[in-house]
Amino acid sequence: MDWLSEFGAILMMQGFNGLSVFCVLLLMALGLAIIFGQMGVINMAHGEFLTIGAYSTYLLSRLTTEYAPALQPYYFFGAIVLAFLVAYFVGYWVERLMICHLYKRPLDTLLATWGLSLIMQQVFRSSFGPKEVTATLPDWLMGSVQPFEGVDIPLNGLFIMAMTAALTGTIFILLYRSRWGLQVRATMQNRLMSGAVGINTRKVDRTTFALGCGVAGVAGAAFTTIGSTGPTSGSLYIVDTFLTVVFGGAQSLIGTIVSAFAIAQTQSTAEFFMGGSLAKVLTLSIVILILLMRPQGLFAVKVRK
Repeated sequence: MDWLSEFGAILMMQGFNGLSVFCVLLLMALGLAIIFGQMGVINMAHGEFLTIGAYSTYLLSRLTTEYAPALQPYYFFGAIVLAFLVAYFVGYWVERLMICHLYKRPLDTLLATWGLSLIMQQVFRSSFGPKEVTATLPDWLMGSVQPFEGVDIPLNGLFIMAMTAALTGTIFILLYRSRWGLQVRATMQNRLMSGAVGINTRKVDRTTFALGCGVAGVAGAAFTTIGSTGPTSGSLYIVDTFLTVVFGGAQSLIGTIVSAFAIAQTQSTAEFFMGGSLAKVLTLSIVILILLMRPQGLFAVKVRK
């Protein structure tokens, strides 16, 4: 029965690895669900906002190591806030200068943001170089715990899970339990009527797009704990992120969470047995089959007809 216990330990380890991927993917997908699901904007540059958050974390890591080593154990909390603020600020101005002219033109937003993603990648390459860089993690994020014999759970993965849960809960409260969230949902359902009752729809557009970008920035901070950062790091997640949002239901945050978990776990477990490329093919095939039977996604938003 030794082989059975070893097989169970392998499945548990891969399952937890899938949870780490799930957290980064969920943070990316939550940001995109706000932008794509709530606003109808196809943001192909969404992955680059992850890269902004990752590079912000890397820069703060270097500055702390060189000029304030005593703060090294605590800098990562500041890096999360910094990643959000920088991505939020860039997203705010992207919406104000470009996206605001492209509402109700989804194909135009696709082309424009794809071009923006290429520009941002070149900016990253010129600023930080083509090689990948790695942030220095605090000591308390290193190491692992061993709940069972042969099963090691990394501490950074546990931290990412806690941060993801807190941020997901915050987004739910903002969208469904706050005045701002009510204004966002009203604007997306009927822009003319929302403006007629006094809602500043332009301000709602800017803050909603910027919030989605800021959440992607936090995903970038989380990404630095499991991988190194390069100019194209964010683009590696963009297909999986869109797949997650569409599969879960474009306007359903619950669907986004369930979809991110299913995709991350399937892909992580399959990678161990058949390699990365075949695992992606298997995951994509399963999602396509389910979407053929349920084209509206796992959780369709009910509307009054």
